Amino acid sequence: MILPEVRDPRLVTIRRGGTLRDEDHQLLALWAADCAEHVLDLFEAERPEDPRPREAIAAARAWAGGELPMMRARAAGGHAMGAARPLRGAPRFAAYAAGQSACVGHVAEHDLGAAAYALKAVRGARGDDAALRAERDWQHSQVPATIRELVLEDQLRRDAICWSVFTA
Repeated sequence: MILPEVRDPRLVTIRRGGTLRDEDHQLLALWAADCAEHVLDLFEAERPEDPRPREAIAAARAWAGGELPMMRARAAGGHAMGAARPLRGAPRFAAYAAGQSACVGHVAEHDLGAAAYALKAVRGARGDDAALRAERDWQHSQVPATIRELVLEDQLRRDAICWSVFTA
């Protein structure tokens, strides 16, 4: 569970009653795709013939670029999560990260799902919190300046429901 019971209006689009601008929503999707792609090799090492997680990351980017409808991006996310289900450990978490990234267009808060699952993948692959912290630092370095404060505050707010990976 990575979504809060009470939604932060800063992560709800303006047309749905929140304050999130389309440009920032798109940046969240691109950042989520970067987080997922950074660990994608952990899935592809296990299942090199399965394109679904890579396709989900591409769908997240295509949605952000206005080239793919949200429902198709979200469907790609579901397919990536389907690729994750039979697996365990790092490959599973990497595929879930990809799936979450493709769902950001539907619900912006899936951005942290992509980041958190990517961190779980690194922890699962390398087995220590030092690797997790290094990956988290890398993720932070990729957050665009215009959404940085929003992302960092949201990580603190949702850390407990995201396996405490943002404060490990």
